[in-house]
Amino acid sequence: MGVGILYLAFKGQDLNGIWLEIKNAKIHWVMASCVSLWMAHVLRAARWRMLYQSINYKVGFWHTYHAVIIGYLANLALPRFGEIGRCSIMLRTEKVPMFSSIGTVITERLIDVLILFSGGVFMLVFQYNLVSGFIYNNLYLNFALKLRSLNYLSLIGIGLVLMFFLFLMIYFIKKKLSKKFLRILAGLKQGFNSYGKLKNKALFMLYTFGIWFFYCLSMYLAFSSIQITSNLGFNAAFTALVFSSFAMVAPVQGGIGVFHWMVAQSLVLYSLSFKDGLAYATIIHSSQILLTLILGSLSLLAVLTKKQKVTKAV
Repeated sequence: MGVGILYLAFKGQDLNGIWLEIKNAKIHWVMASCVSLWMAHVLRAARWRMLYQSINYKVGFWHTYHAVIIGYLANLALPRFGEIGRCSIMLRTEKVPMFSSIGTVITERLIDVLILFSGGVFMLVFQYNLVSGFIYNNLYLNFALKLRSLNYLSLIGIGLVLMFFLFLMIYFIKKKLSKKFLRILAGLKQGFNSYGKLKNKALFMLYTFGIWFFYCLSMYLAFSSIQITSNLGFNAAFTALVFSSFAMVAPVQGGIGVFHWMVAQSLVLYSLSFKDGLAYATIIHSSQILLTLILGSLSLLAVLTKKQKVTKAV
């Protein structure tokens, strides 16, 4: 799917011109961008560890860090599989119950969604003249056209069928898997309660804003890697970050294609051509993929070669 979207994004573009810009990119700025992204990963690991500690799992930082990085590596294979993957790593290294981990992951993801939504509102309020046209032409009009084309009777029928299968599934769970289901719910509830039990919420939010700051800084530093984007400011990096973050929500491995299209569109708002935006998007996305492959491989090696933990401190 990602390859298909990538093809559509680059279709009809000057591929030779894009390749020339990529080839002449200043590698030291690309590396600085990668370091900033790595710092965001480190803070994410530290923040996630706080959630574990709040529910009495005294997990080590490096185990948490390796789990986060391996999760990003897993996302390159299957979208959102990384969330399960990193919980599996914590089960292996720290013996944290799977569903307790999943609860903490959902909790931190909900906080990130809140930050992303707030960032989108902030972008819309303070850069309304720039982004309103894009939202109207590319989102609202497309949504309105699809809404008009819907067959409402078919939609109601699909909804009824889904409700039937949902009730059937609930009935099956209650009858056949009641005890196991209750254990699962208990684990998830424990994970969900992790934020409420934090002793230092201020530090947790500091980590959260630090993560998003380093994400934005990564986008900004990469601007200097090619001449055409070198004059763009932090506001453009913030807009590109918001656009790219919405792209990464799409069920596509590593956001391939969607990331390129969204970032290129965000830079068009700042008077760049779509071709130049694609060149920048390709540089930063490729560097992120390479960083994930290198760090993920090292973390996977570290986990596989380390003896499993026998006991868990509670």
